Amino acid sequence: MIVGTAGHIDHGKTSLVRALTGVDTDRLKEEKARGISVDLGFAYLPAPDGGILGFIDVPGHERFVHNMLAGATGVDFVLLVVAADDGVMPQTTEHLAIVNLLGITHGAVAITKADLVDADRLADVRTEIANVLATTALHDVEMFAVSSQTGDGIAELRARLFAASSAQDSRSAKGRFRLAVDRSFTLPGAGTVVTGTVLSGSVAVGDQVVISPSGLAARVRAIHAQNRVSERGRAGDRCALNLAGDGIAKDVIARGDLICDPALQAPSDRIDATLKLLATETKPVSQWMPVRLHHAAAETGARIVLLGEGPIPPGGEGLVQLVLDQPTAAATGRRRRPRRPARG
Repeated sequence: MIVGTAGHIDHGKTSLVRALTGVDTDRLKEEKARGISVDLGFAYLPAPDGGILGFIDVPGHERFVHNMLAGATGVDFVLLVVAADDGVMPQTTEHLAIVNLLGITHGAVAITKADLVDADRLADVRTEIANVLATTALHDVEMFAVSSQTGDGIAELRARLFAASSAQDSRSAKGRFRLAVDRSFTLPGAGTVVTGTVLSGSVAVGDQVVISPSGLAARVRAIHAQNRVSERGRAGDRCALNLAGDGIAKDVIARGDLICDPALQAPSDRIDATLKLLATETKPVSQWMPVRLHHAAAETGARIVLLGEGPIPPGGEGLVQLVLDQPTAAATGRRRRPRRPARG
């Protein structure tokens, strides 16, 4: 099971993952110096039933929402983190809206820093969170008051995650292989390695794959699935693929690329979609509006062509065509999230 964090900056997402797994997901010097998460972090936790829980820890700062979106793809279970002293904050609601649009229906709430408040404040925060969740797919999820400093509530939350993992049905591995790349690096003695979540199908050591949209061909030399050496990775796994081939290097594979079955190499700069506009938006979607399109781990600029009559109002939906600044590898039926470009 893949667990993804969500929540406002400085609400303790990274500290919570460390308390649950023993792994510090802040790996960059900038993150260590500033004390905030800037990019995606990853951790793994063995489950009593022999399975592995993979954690994707996302940054909470509004400037890094594009990194959060790259990590949200493929998440099975969301861990919404809300600090007891602050309560619901702007990125709490933004991340929750993203989770809701992505159709993630399983999760739990961790009310962090519970050791800093009294019982009355904790009750107020629970009510506040329940009200925010009421109109989402997570309206009935459990809430856990925890402290990463004292350890209170951590064992109970960990047990809930183990139970959710045991109850989860395995994703179907039917269909052709696609992995959304979120990291590319060189490993001494191995060569080029990419990591990401397998979106569909399966891959085995020795398989021929393509990097899309570039079209470079590669062979899978080795696989780590859910942090274990494996002969195969399948839909729902966090995988690291050791790739080999002419021209294959970490610098030619970027976050947002897809590693896929060669038959799927057909990048496009046009995508037909049904666009749903959040009711909290203040302006309608108009003809040729510029947006940033997020699909799997990819991000690119786009323009919206309305295929129906008139603008799409807040809370409304309509058929559109997205005209992309650059071709991307997209699949029919996948959820994508356009967002307005940041101003300033």
